[in-house]
Amino acid sequence: MDKLPHLITDLGLILGAAAIVTIIFRWLKQPIVLGYLIAGFLVGQNFKLFPSIYDAESINVWATIGVIFLLFGLGLEFSFKKLLRIGGSASITAIIEVSSMVCIGYVIGTIMGWSKIDSLFLGGIISISSTIIIIRAFEESGLKGKKFAGLVIGILVVEDLLAILLMVLLTTISVSNQFSGTDMLLSIVKLLFFLILWFVLGIFFIPTLLRWSKKLMTEEMLLITSLALCVMMVWLASAVGFSPALGAFIMGSILAETVYAEKINQLLNPVKNLFGAVFFVSVGMLFNPSMVLDYAFPIVIIIFAVVIGKIVANTFGALISAQPLKVSIQTGFSLAQIGEFSFIIATLGYSLKVTSEFLYPIAVAVSAITAFTTPYLLKTADPFYNWLNKVLPDNWIKSLNRYSNRSQKQGITNEWQAYIRSWFIQTIILTVFITAIVILSSYYILPFTRTKLGDNTWITIVVAIGTAIIIAPFIWSLIIPYKRDKLQEILKKQRFKGSIYLLHFLKIVVAIFLVGFLLDSFFSTQIALLITILMFITLILLSKKVQLLYTRIKGQFLINYNAREEAEKEDLQSELAPWDAHITNFQIEAHCPGVGKTLQELAWRETFGINVARILRGNKIINAPSRYERIFPTDKLSIIGTDEQLMNFNQIMANNAAQVKETIEADKKNEIILGQITVTANSSIVNQNIRQSGIREKTHGIIVGIETNGQRIINPESTYIMKEGDILWIVGDKLRIAALKKSIEETNEIANAV
Repeated sequence: MDKLPHLITDLGLILGAAAIVTIIFRWLKQPIVLGYLIAGFLVGQNFKLFPSIYDAESINVWATIGVIFLLFGLGLEFSFKKLLRIGGSASITAIIEVSSMVCIGYVIGTIMGWSKIDSLFLGGIISISSTIIIIRAFEESGLKGKKFAGLVIGILVVEDLLAILLMVLLTTISVSNQFSGTDMLLSIVKLLFFLILWFVLGIFFIPTLLRWSKKLMTEEMLLITSLALCVMMVWLASAVGFSPALGAFIMGSILAETVYAEKINQLLNPVKNLFGAVFFVSVGMLFNPSMVLDYAFPIVIIIFAVVIGKIVANTFGALISAQPLKVSIQTGFSLAQIGEFSFIIATLGYSLKVTSEFLYPIAVAVSAITAFTTPYLLKTADPFYNWLNKVLPDNWIKSLNRYSNRSQKQGITNEWQAYIRSWFIQTIILTVFITAIVILSSYYILPFTRTKLGDNTWITIVVAIGTAIIIAPFIWSLIIPYKRDKLQEILKKQRFKGSIYLLHFLKIVVAIFLVGFLLDSFFSTQIALLITILMFITLILLSKKVQLLYTRIKGQFLINYNAREEAEKEDLQSELAPWDAHITNFQIEAHCPGVGKTLQELAWRETFGINVARILRGNKIINAPSRYERIFPTDKLSIIGTDEQLMNFNQIMANNAAQVKETIEADKKNEIILGQITVTANSSIVNQNIRQSGIREKTHGIIVGIETNGQRIINPESTYIMKEGDILWIVGDKLRIAALKKSIEETNEIANAV
């Protein structure tokens, strides 16, 4: 029998150590990731009491596969739609946090005399918080349903995307070994270009491919197909100069928009857990205790920088994004740690051989310690808020509340803003798509055809015409006014007319430039200009056919893009069909009756026969809400019922809301003020107690203070007897207080006249 390969014995050692240590960590209720790191340390070369790994290079290959599958799984849970729904608060906070921590890490490294690359990688390592540790801490602390938890999850999603961007920038800087702003800008533009291109093409083709093979797609085939797509995108990302992790993340995010997303994620979990364990164990293998002792002081400094820096940066970012002070503080204290992405960034520097060896153990040590402090920081958030609320001046607290309320009101997107955003997105996507086709045709297809068929003018003309035909629908979409059906409504507002015409002119300029760019790649400038004019004339003559083709392409993309949500609706509708029930959406307005009450108190099921299946509250989705869930303004409810039940519910709610609104409008006319009345000797209320005087009924208000004999009584008892000369401070209806005051003055004048 052949000798057993070292790779197999090493893998057995890794998995055995990981199993034992993680069981202990589960019993201790500690993050499993830390267990993997300790298991790696135990089987590594730096710990001699246990057998050590023999073939470290092979384990590194497995660890690279682990990173790929971890990022692939992360992409499956990411979804660009989810990113769009997150809103500005999470995005602003995440950007402020990551940029601040990168700067702090770079400054710390520079002060300690480290190289620029080490300092920059340190900034990247401490900038990303740990999703695994935070989710686990929320579950164990019972905080997952809190308001700030939704914001934290949104920040983590944006952080994942920023981490990918950081990895691209760090790779570019490491390869070029310089901090050129131009190179970094080009890297960002290149990244955005390929992100858009891959996402659009992926959404257009991959769901269609999976749908065609649906009848043949078993669970085994679905897993193999998904992994194949992942590895292909990894290869493609590497071919254009990006990290393999980026390709895996992109393919995961593309598959996240398909109807198979949950199934793929479920099938991938065992594979991801296996290779992920190998990756984290391989990280722990590089942990060197002696190096940690040598760098104990920097580690302590970095831990304090991570905890304090992240608390301050996230709290400040949340405040800037118009979150209340309490939510902002809770958010800051939740994100004060580093985790799995820190190891991936540290691994990147190690694999590129641009960072020093001490960065790895430092990242592991800081991650381990900050992971242990996370539950305690979560418990400290509320007491710290209560203390800060007492210490800060009242005008500061009021200013923060006013800013939060005003900003959230201004955050409502109007029709013009929605038009601008849609125009910008469509223009960018079409420009990227056309540019990609032109580059592919001129730099790859044309040289290939010239090599195979000979270098002559006719070959160039044929390839140019073929490329022009392919991009024609997209060029036409740039020329025609965007969303013509909505233009008439916007154009009715005179102040938008000039802006609309300017936007349309800019799109035409972009279209002309792109066509010129295409033809200039094949012909001289003079010929390119002439053919550009001819091409636009042809597009106008064949406008209906070109428009029909573009509509079909766009329709197919939207079908694939919305397939997952539509499938979820269809599944629910098909389950409800036998009972003649369906699902509809209902918007809770400020005037809706029952706002602030629980579903149990509202008793809609008993009154109308309907059920609330889901509540969409800002960025938070509450599926199958419990009877104790409260209803708030701006909530979007998914309600299940028959046509008759839903019609009755909508009608009653509309009528009640109208009545409430009328009452509110009537109450607005009755202004509430703080007024004062002086008790005279001849007034009807002198020598009576507050209850007997009937002031509450006469003013629709209450006495909140009394000035008597130079003393002030706050919130007097109802048994207090009012004396001559007392000054009553009343909060009540302005007109009624004025009427009572006038009545007392007239009574006093009559008595004096007599």
